[in-house]
Amino acid sequence: MASDTMGSPGPVENAMREKLSTLLQPSKLIITNESQLHRHHAAMRSQGGGNGETHFAVQVISDAFKGKNTVQRHRLIYSALSEEFSQGLHALSLNTKTSEEAQRYQAEK
Repeated sequence: MASDTMGSPGPVENAMREKLSTLLQPSKLIITNESQLHRHHAAMRSQGGGNGETHFAVQVISDAFKGKNTVQRHRLIYSALSEEFSQGLHALSLNTKTSEEAQRYQAEK
């Protein structure tokens, strides 16, 4: 499973990776810290830029998503990360697929 971060992952990213890996048993999990792109937002400025781990893009392929629509998949992830949201995680951009959907997507390319 890959990580796309500037330098070493921080505690929020590490917690996200651990929780999502345990919950979803993904075949692919890419977490990208995009916080630096959002530091100019008013909410982030009021927090002094946050802790540097406020915005992430998450790509995950997991068969735990079988039978779930997009909203259910996102709710599952948001629920798993509720502690991180209560401690300053502000936003996630999610791309969730089953392995079958990922294979079909690759075949269409």
